[in-house]
Amino acid sequence: MAVDLVGRISWGFMLKLLVLVLDPVLWRTLPSAAFMEVEMVGRTQSVFQNDNATIDCKIPGSPQLDIRIMGVTWFRKNQVNEPESKVFEFFGNHQAAFRPGATVFLWKLKRGDASLQLPGVQLKEAGQYRCEVVITPEKAQGTVWLQVVAKPVCSLFQDPATVKNNEEKHILCKASGFYPEDINITWTKRTPENPQYVEFSEGISTGPPVKNEDGTYNVTSDLSLKSSLEPSVTVQCEINHISLSTSEKRNFTLPGIGKHPPRRLPCSPP
Repeated sequence: MAVDLVGRISWGFMLKLLVLVLDPVLWRTLPSAAFMEVEMVGRTQSVFQNDNATIDCKIPGSPQLDIRIMGVTWFRKNQVNEPESKVFEFFGNHQAAFRPGATVFLWKLKRGDASLQLPGVQLKEAGQYRCEVVITPEKAQGTVWLQVVAKPVCSLFQDPATVKNNEEKHILCKASGFYPEDINITWTKRTPENPQYVEFSEGISTGPPVKNEDGTYNVTSDLSLKSSLEPSVTVQCEINHISLSTSEKRNFTLPGIGKHPPRRLPCSPP
């Protein structure tokens, strides 16, 4: 009967018991659960380009840990089927950052927080991050996908070449410096007779996103208005992108566009 009971216990758990018997001090350093685990924050974590990122990796039930018997290694890969590369590692008296500025705060590690700190995150650093924690003799790991996004900078103005009266007018709505590539631009209008915005059904030409050297994208949408259009019409450009918590809207009332130089406005609430 005793042999059958031992047979049900994993080798890792037996090794843990042996270490604890030999060194009772470790009772105070290992998590209270039977098997160690790490907690990540969801499957995906987002950060804005050039912002500092904290990729969470925590050991639950660990009020105080002995980091002398610990090891933490962070890995990254751009695609799921690609090989991993090290970002940061710590064990004993050894620390190494394979990405400049990458670190795990040791004072937080003592409290069970092995989160990775990355300053000034760039678009190319998006991918799957894996946190591997070893507290002799236990090991646990977790993964999270880091998404890096960039907000568009928007401008809305009339093409200077079409400012003159009695000519077809072209209103340009530009979004630049955004990432990822997918973005949606829609045009609507309203008049004193019809105060509700109505979507344009024609006269819209939106070009394909153009990639910049830094990996972000620019796109321009052109709205063509006939010269016979009532002058009091208010035109609105609405931009939707994953980096925006709500859609951004820019509008103006004709005529009068073209008297002032184009303004570049950030797509974020004032």
